[in-house]
Amino acid sequence: MSELFKRGKFLAGMGRGRDETKSGALRRVAIVEGSIGGPERLLSLAALFPEVRFDGIGGLDGLQDPCEVVIVALPRQDAERLFARVADSVRPAQIVVVLQDADLNSTRRLIRLGAADVLPAPVSEMSLTLSLERLFEARPAVHGGGDGSQIISFLKAGGGAGTTSLIAQLAPACASAGVRTAAVDLDLQFGNLGFYLDLTDAVSIADLLASGIPLDETPFSTGLRKHKSGVQLLAAPKDLMPLEAISPPQVDALMRGLRQAFDATLVDLPGAWTAWTNEVLHLSDKIVLVTQLSVPHINLMKRQIQVLSSQGLDSTPTILVCNALSSDQQESVSLKAAERSLGRAFDVVLPCDVRTMNAAINQGVELASVRRGTKLEKALAQLLAAVRAPVSAERQAKG
Repeated sequence: MSELFKRGKFLAGMGRGRDETKSGALRRVAIVEGSIGGPERLLSLAALFPEVRFDGIGGLDGLQDPCEVVIVALPRQDAERLFARVADSVRPAQIVVVLQDADLNSTRRLIRLGAADVLPAPVSEMSLTLSLERLFEARPAVHGGGDGSQIISFLKAGGGAGTTSLIAQLAPACASAGVRTAAVDLDLQFGNLGFYLDLTDAVSIADLLASGIPLDETPFSTGLRKHKSGVQLLAAPKDLMPLEAISPPQVDALMRGLRQAFDATLVDLPGAWTAWTNEVLHLSDKIVLVTQLSVPHINLMKRQIQVLSSQGLDSTPTILVCNALSSDQQESVSLKAAERSLGRAFDVVLPCDVRTMNAAINQGVELASVRRGTKLEKALAQLLAAVRAPVSAERQAKG
């Protein structure tokens, strides 16, 4: 390690003994040499974050004390393999990667692997400061799935599948259980989640784009309208919006910001496939594919499963849901025949209860507020358990 960098480490830690508690509660950030610049950057950060100790280290073997964040520079080539080595050596610290020759795909893969943030090199002081502020404000979480923050995307197989009504029930139930939850309506042209939750004046994705604030810097926890259950809503645009109005980099930033602000984010996607919906699905920890029991719906679900496979999403846990199943439907189409056609069984089957569901939708409340103990309520609890199950445990069970 250079003498200048060691000197920067020493100066950054000066005067902090008074702030550190006996339990060592002072926050620590380890910065691997060459990742953010010279010792003057350390000094600047120390001035901006007086409650944080910044340790400049020559390499990960120089990390002696436990730390909350590690900042390390990686080349784009072989970044995933190197990141895995870094993650193993500094667990459970959050890792900020300064990526050389950064591109969207590399950034996305590192985020999915668990990087807390990815910043393009050379990193600016503003980007670094905003990144650290977000990490310090967020509660500790496991990124990329598991028991921490999860992005769960809902994909419909056919019109009238009932995807929005399911999110309008699952998101409030999740929030009522004490989980920081966001419901996000990205059906740009026909999204109706705001009406289902009785939050018709909620901020929309169109409002965020018009504000000019970078999506990953948006204060979601304070800026989004809150339902009585505690779930916060990012609504669909009030006016019809072209599907191509959103780009993959924008949804990448949006998902990153939502993941940092919430423990669970439930995303309602349009039925159409676009570059940005594909991006959302690649950034998701789980995909919930919803259909109804009819020959056209099952055929569309089969096609959706094929597209997911063709897009390399086989490894993303996918929950198949048959929604609003009635006795009349089963008389014309066998559930087992539908499962044979799909090549796998449904994970959750929800019974049809139009009366209770419509009453809940019209009032913007949870199902139990209308009628308790229904078969639909019990089935929704089963779906919620599947949605919130740790990803790692689910994959082990499938393996």
